[in-house]
Amino acid sequence: MKTFDAIVVGGGMLGMAHAWACARRGLSVAVVERARQAHGATIRNFGQVLVTGQAPGVMAGLARQTRALWLRLAEGAGFHVRANGSLVLARTAHEREVLEEFAGERLQAEGYAARLLSTRELSHLYDGRLDHHCAALQGFDDLQIYSREALPAITRHLAEQLRVTLINGTLARRAEGGEVCTTAGTFRARHVFVCPGHDYLTLWPELFAPLGLEVSRLQMLRVAFDGRPFALDRPLLTGLSCVHYGAFSDLPSAQRLRQVFEARSPFLMKEGIHLLVSPTPHGELIVGDSHRYGVDAPPFNDEAVDEAMLALATQALGARLRVVERWQGVYGAHGPAPFSVLRADPCTTVAVMHSGVGMTVGLAIGENTVAEALGH
Repeated sequence: MKTFDAIVVGGGMLGMAHAWACARRGLSVAVVERARQAHGATIRNFGQVLVTGQAPGVMAGLARQTRALWLRLAEGAGFHVRANGSLVLARTAHEREVLEEFAGERLQAEGYAARLLSTRELSHLYDGRLDHHCAALQGFDDLQIYSREALPAITRHLAEQLRVTLINGTLARRAEGGEVCTTAGTFRARHVFVCPGHDYLTLWPELFAPLGLEVSRLQMLRVAFDGRPFALDRPLLTGLSCVHYGAFSDLPSAQRLRQVFEARSPFLMKEGIHLLVSPTPHGELIVGDSHRYGVDAPPFNDEAVDEAMLALATQALGARLRVVERWQGVYGAHGPAPFSVLRADPCTTVAVMHSGVGMTVGLAIGENTVAEALGH
């Protein structure tokens, strides 16, 4: 029976975070992944490390810790990371009120690295292409990673430079008591970290059943400029995101903004649409997203949702866009907190996300979970 110091089940971002944390401590590590290369939530997202959007306290602290870890990992693994921050654009006076309340009540008090831009200041960016907005919040700590290229680079880095053993194309059927029974045989470790994404049935279903977990299914677009482009160098958000992200959503002005959206844009609220635009390293944009929740993720997209997101992006950028690619993202949702770290037995820890911020806090979760489980 092959033995390691640590085995990680799941080769997505959360799994790789645990594997990286173990390998940096000089441990022998194996990663068991059912696909040849993980292709779940990690590579289907925007790649935004949105520190500015996280709720004050634990989540903001994890996001800041993760930011530093991303920069370190990118240097070692050699993948693209954009460190130009982000812009939250206010399209209306109601959206501007949220940004103003955040800047006045929360920004300095909670240690966010950001500043409020006036219309005049905003007009100096991108040759005035965004000056049809009435204000913006510029976040300085936010990063963007092109996750579909970053995850393979991280996987190679762990295997080639940190000597992590990759057991790909292999299903883990059982993981308990330091043993992992798989379709490629049984392996043993001092500790096993199970990071199954939104698979709540294969391993430790008895842990997940009481939590009543669901999944969120997203519609996503990759678009190109159709006409005169501009060199967008950071992610963009709008007031729609302010009623979604914890840094803003509990502010009184955000609650009023939600009521405005529910009255004026019921379709956007019903479909959980809030505009995010992330530039890729290749001059295109990732645009999204929508949110539908349930026990399963139906495979059928609604064209009206894509059209709404495309219209929002077109208005925000003041540019014609054409769709290059469409896909669905799926991630865990509606847990007791944004994530759970559960001790299944003395040798097994289970870590899952219940929200779409795995890129923003996942590396810190892996680092802290490994430190606690292994005592160093």
